[in-house]
Amino acid sequence: MKKIIAGIGLLAFIATNNNVHAQERAWEDVDITSAISNDTIKRKKFTIVFINKSGKFDPKTGDRMIETFFKVYPQEAKLYNKNTRKLVTFVIDPEYTAVAAASGGVIKVNPEWMIKNPEDLDVVTHEAMHIVQSYPGWAGPGWVTEGVADYVRYKLGVNNHASNWSLPALTDKHHYTNAYRITARFFVWIEKNYNKKLVQKLDHAMRTKTYTKDFWAKETGKTVDELWDLYKKNPAI
Repeated sequence: MKKIIAGIGLLAFIATNNNVHAQERAWEDVDITSAISNDTIKRKKFTIVFINKSGKFDPKTGDRMIETFFKVYPQEAKLYNKNTRKLVTFVIDPEYTAVAAASGGVIKVNPEWMIKNPEDLDVVTHEAMHIVQSYPGWAGPGWVTEGVADYVRYKLGVNNHASNWSLPALTDKHHYTNAYRITARFFVWIEKNYNKKLVQKLDHAMRTKTYTKDFWAKETGKTVDELWDLYKKNPAI
């Protein structure tokens, strides 16, 4: 059986170290016998392997996703992790039923999502950031992982407006542990008011397993709960 192996790496977010390695191997060992197309593109020091397994997926959308990768991934690498993977594999996989996810060096995308939402190109931005993050198991809370990825989508995204993606206005139901866009907006607010480099430092702490609950006080002079209380009083960004 013909396969493409992208290498062994670290999951962006995981429950246990054993599950990390098992899931990495499962994702990194990509079967391409059923692929409609399989393209490898290299630009400067980065390479993308783009595998499409769906006959309904529009190749033009694939081209736009590839262009998005080459625009945002080098920026993500420069800002957050210069030692990130140089080769990333994308799989448009009809058997994957969520929107998208990253594991090791592989990103899987649900073709139905892209068919219905062809402007949501910054799925690439979010998932590619997970590759850059490469946080080891138990590095820190999952809400940080996803909050950082959506923060980066907000900052570096190429098509957020066209896809109707934005950071949500604060509501009473929100909490910083909600992750994704809610947490991302909180990070934007913290950087505006307390520490312009907070997310870069947070990302580094997570990847090096030096994150603790004391991180927030060290970088801002406030606990994370104190920051949230202040954010709720004046959430403008």
